[in-house]
Amino acid sequence: MIAVDIEKKLKAYNGLQILQVKKEFEPGSVTRITGPSGAGKTTFIKMVAGLIAPDKGSITANETWFDSNQKINLTPQQRRIGFVFQDYALFPNMTVKQHLEYATNDAQWIARLLNIGQLDTFTNHKPGHLSGGQQQRLAILRALAIKPQLLLMDEPFSALDVKMKVKLITDLQILFKEVGATVLIVSHNPQELDGVSSDELVMGEI
Repeated sequence: MIAVDIEKKLKAYNGLQILQVKKEFEPGSVTRITGPSGAGKTTFIKMVAGLIAPDKGSITANETWFDSNQKINLTPQQRRIGFVFQDYALFPNMTVKQHLEYATNDAQWIARLLNIGQLDTFTNHKPGHLSGGQQQRLAILRALAIKPQLLLMDEPFSALDVKMKVKLITDLQILFKEVGATVLIVSHNPQELDGVSSDELVMGEI
């Protein structure tokens, strides 16, 4: 169980607004996070990841990750989460395979991920030689390589064509269940997850 009860001031075009989220995420669940631009979707998952600190509140997941009163704030590494960044955040000098080897030494798992992402023929390619869709798939695979208990994904399918998106989402659901990951997906297009059994967190009433 991941329990979030946090507040954060956001700069908006009409001044400061307060982002408030109080929600529990069941183990193994998938939650899609929707809402208009500027509602704080990306800020929210970055706070859960430990990349941004809330102004106050708490985040717990079997242990306390963040507590403003007790001055607790675990690093992203300590939280052991997988994160798919909107801009991919790939290492330019690492090949596809090296990205996954950086996260795990399980060769069998790496081979399976490469197959699911249809990158098994691009193992020696660096990001600069990949298309946007291939880079996006690599970012997803890298986040999954550590078999995270919590996977945070920021617009993870935006660069994929419909056919690839449908197949990848189908395959990913199997992996999510296998590793027991709780998954939070930020999406401007919630319809792309219509085939996924998921909860929903609508942001915007802040």
